[in-house]
Amino acid sequence: MKKAVVLLSGGVDSATTAAIARSEGYSIFALSFNYGQRHARELESAKKIARSLNAKEHLVISFNLGSIGGSALTSPELEVPKNEALPPPGGIPITYVPARNTIFLSFALSWAEKLEAPDIFIGANAVDYSGYPDCRPEYLQAFEKMANLATKISIEGKLRFRVMAPLLYMAKSEIIKKGTELGLDYALTWSCYDPLPDGTPCMRCDSCLFRAKGFRETGLKDPLIKD
Repeated sequence: MKKAVVLLSGGVDSATTAAIARSEGYSIFALSFNYGQRHARELESAKKIARSLNAKEHLVISFNLGSIGGSALTSPELEVPKNEALPPPGGIPITYVPARNTIFLSFALSWAEKLEAPDIFIGANAVDYSGYPDCRPEYLQAFEKMANLATKISIEGKLRFRVMAPLLYMAKSEIIKKGTELGLDYALTWSCYDPLPDGTPCMRCDSCLFRAKGFRETGLKDPLIKD
């Protein structure tokens, strides 16, 4: 089987991306990060999703972006916004983590070069997302170009890397429908940025609101929400 490194956070988008890669005949090498995020609960979901999709390997890399700060996801002194209107196009919320996707993709590129896996999958989305600049198509194109300039395996002509973002132009509802068609169990996923003390989603952060909007528009029930 052809190999792919798949960035797997444990959320709806990354899980669906992994399911798509699997459906396209890839052997999945899943890559997750424990980077000091307040919602590290997502790593439990990433492990379950990787197992459910028969990932060839699941690598979890740890480092601490909290020492840099600058985001409500990594800095305890900053609060995750709640019950706010979803940001307008061009608005970048405080949950943006400085250069996070560049850091993640760099790790993915390193592993992909070692594996000789030309394709790197990321669940970036430019439709129903929080306005993060490192989810835009022009950013992904620029990283792909850099990857093929900066690696020994590409310079020697053995392969060319591709950054695959199959969800880039899909609404959240379309993403959920696609995953459902592929048999993905969304009960395994996690989206909340600021889990409650009892371990349940807050239902008020941006990520929870986007998730709720997606399930509402599909007419499907979110399996994480108990009656």
